[in-house]
Amino acid sequence: QVQLVESGGGLVQAGGSLRLSCAASGRTFSRTDMAWFRQAPGKERDFVGGIRWSGGSPYYADSVKGRFTISADNAKNTVYLQMNSLKPDDTAVYYCAAGFIGGKYSDGRLYNDWGQGTQVTVSS
Repeated sequence: QVQLVESGGGLVQAGGSLRLSCAASGRTFSRTDMAWFRQAPGKERDFVGGIRWSGGSPYYADSVKGRFTISADNAKNTVYLQMNSLKPDDTAVYYCAAGFIGGKYSDGRLYNDWGQGTQVTVSS
């Protein structure tokens, strides 16, 4: 079983920054794409961005391009989401996902493993 543990959420003022971490472990952890999603209250889960363990540039949703940066530490099996210039609209529970089975990377249904989520709240 794969375990994904997010951390780093919290309360921040608009314009501020946070860095989320997602540590992956487990005997069946597959080093495929990992992604971040978020879900605001009353809204559907949205894709934020993702990265391939094998290399290549991270990819992002248009809503966060230029503000968010995803990186990975292969040795630690950890993916990071650096969030800058935060806006109140970024308020959500943020989840990391792994076990991508292929297809459209922004489709959360194509990921088998999910973390418990971490709350990010941006005040105006």
